[in-house]
Amino acid sequence: MEAVLAKYENQINVFSEFLEDLPDTDEPVWVLGECYSVKTEKTELLSDVHSRLWFTYRKKFSPIGGTGPSSDTGWGCMLRCGQMILAQALVCSQLGRAWRWRAEGGQPEEYHRILHCFLDRKDSCYSVHQMAQMGVGEGKSVGEWYGPNTVAQVLKKLALFDDWNSLAVYVSMDNTVVIEDIKKQCRQASRGSRLRPRPCGWGEPFTSGETPEQACLHTHGNRATMCPHSQSQSRSDWRPLLLVIPLRLGINHINPVYIQALKECFKIPQSCGVLGGKPNLAYYFIGFVGEELIYLDPHTTQSAVESEAGSGVDDQSYHCLRSPRRMKITNLDPSVALGFFCKSEGDFDSWCNLVQQEIQMKRNLRMFELVENHPPHWPPFVPPTKPEVQTTGAEFIESSDKLFESEEEFEILNV
Repeated sequence: MEAVLAKYENQINVFSEFLEDLPDTDEPVWVLGECYSVKTEKTELLSDVHSRLWFTYRKKFSPIGGTGPSSDTGWGCMLRCGQMILAQALVCSQLGRAWRWRAEGGQPEEYHRILHCFLDRKDSCYSVHQMAQMGVGEGKSVGEWYGPNTVAQVLKKLALFDDWNSLAVYVSMDNTVVIEDIKKQCRQASRGSRLRPRPCGWGEPFTSGETPEQACLHTHGNRATMCPHSQSQSRSDWRPLLLVIPLRLGINHINPVYIQALKECFKIPQSCGVLGGKPNLAYYFIGFVGEELIYLDPHTTQSAVESEAGSGVDDQSYHCLRSPRRMKITNLDPSVALGFFCKSEGDFDSWCNLVQQEIQMKRNLRMFELVENHPPHWPPFVPPTKPEVQTTGAEFIESSDKLFESEEEFEILNV
C-alpha cells in the first residue's frame, strides 16, 4: 500500500490546485523557450510542464557510500535541481524539445534510458549517490547543502563518464562565457571508446580502433545495409553542449536591474532552465509569467524506484502533475545558475547572437559577459577529460568510498 501511495503522491489534488494556481491573464507564459497563452493554450502549456523530468527527495535507497544516508530529505534539493537541468539537456539531445510525455506509456527507449541515468543507486551515472560522492572533491561532505555553482561543477565531472550522451558541460567562471573555449571543448573527439549509433543497439562501445562504418558492417553484415546514422555521426565534430553560467545577481536579494534580462533568458530557444531558489530551498525554474517565476519543486519525499538495466522505468513519480508552482521574482536568492542547451554548433552560434542582441546590447548592467577569445590573463583553457582508468564512471567514483570509512570523516547535515 505504501508503494502505491508513493507512486501517486504527486497527483493528489491535481485539479483543485490547478484551478487556484494559474492566473487568468493575457500575459504570455514562457516555458523553456516556448510561449503560451493561458486562455487559449492551457492544455499545451500543462503538457509541456508535465513532460519535464521531475526529481524529488527519495527515501529507502541503498546507503550512499555503503554506510551513509539512505534518503536525501532535507539536504539534497539542489542536487535534485541539478538532475533536472541536466535531464532537460538529455531530453532535448535524445528526444528533442517538442517531445511530450504520455501518462499511458509508450515512450521511446531513449526516454527510459535517460531515466536509468538518474535512478537512486550507485551505478547510475547521475544518481544522488554519484553526485554526493563527487561533491567531496568540491569540498562538500555527503549530506551538506550545495549551491548552484557547486552542483554545476559536479555535473561537469560526472558527464565525463557518460559516453552514451557524450555531453559537453561547460561551466563559466567570473561571469564570463568564452566562445573560443566552448568551441574547443565541443569539438573534442569522443572520450574513450566511441559509441555504436542507436540503430545498431543501445549504444554499446565500438571495439578498439573500429570506425563507425566498420561497426555498422560488423552489425549488419554488408555495406548495403550500413546504418545512415553512423555516417552522419562520423562527420559530426560537435558534441551537444550544456552551458551553465553561475551568477550572483545582488547581495541579499536580486538586484531589480537584472530582472528583465533574467526573464529574457527563458525566451531564448536554447533555454534549459535556471538553478536557484531561496536560502536553503532550491528550485528548478523553467519559465515565467508576468513578474512571477514558474518552477519545479523537489521538496517532496517519494520512495526510490527500482528498475533493471535495459528495462522500462515506472515513471509516474518522475512527472509533476500538480499545478505549476510560482514565486515572485523579487523573492529570488541572488545566487543562480543559468542553463542553456545547444545541440549543434549552429545552435550555439544562434545563442550567441541572441544573447548579444536581447541581453547585452539592451542592458546597461550586464548579467554576464560574452567574449570571443580566451582572456590572456587567465590560465590556459584545458578541456576536461575522463581520467585514464579502465572502468565505468560508477566504479571509478566508488573508489571514493574510502573517504567515509570513519564516522569522523562522514558528516551528515540535517538542514
